Amino acid sequence: MAKPRTPEPRLGDVYLNREELRSRVAELGREISRDYEGREPLLVAPLKASLVFVVDLSRVLTIHHALDFIELASYAAGADTGGHARIRLLKDLDGEIAGRDVLIVEDVIDTGLTLNYLCKTLALRDPGSLAAVTLLDRPYRRLVEDLPVRYVGFTVPDELFVGYGFDLQERYRNLPDLHVLRRES
Repeated sequence: MAKPRTPEPRLGDVYLNREELRSRVAELGREISRDYEGREPLLVAPLKASLVFVVDLSRVLTIHHALDFIELASYAAGADTGGHARIRLLKDLDGEIAGRDVLIVEDVIDTGLTLNYLCKTLALRDPGSLAAVTLLDRPYRRLVEDLPVRYVGFTVPDELFVGYGFDLQERYRNLPDLHVLRRES
């Protein structure tokens, strides 16, 4: 007999349920399919949290498109950089993007620093166009302006979330709903 699961003390209430997520992703898919009709965009998803979102988005698109993945790591820098966060490329794209319509598929955008780094890095490779779609947005936390965010799933409060690809120490990514993460007491 299976051992009963212990309740997870940090797993809070459902913020967005699977149906709300599915419905909004379908709406985004219709918008993107309309805007890119007759073109074949490359969806670029930063690993790992955006994986679930990009897969669901890919399945609802009615246009031909390709997928590629990139992985970045951010870390706090030392006194020599003024204490600012640094971003490092861990996995690069597999293909060339010159002349391609590139749509970055983000899980969440808040300060904009990571997306800004990614946009500058990809812009050097001469894409035909460069835009972004994000599942969650926190525009009130922006430190960088003029980001090419064309599509937004949900504007959310300053909370930590788990589920639907979002994790806490690599746990909870598989949950179908987006939960608020309770702060440690």
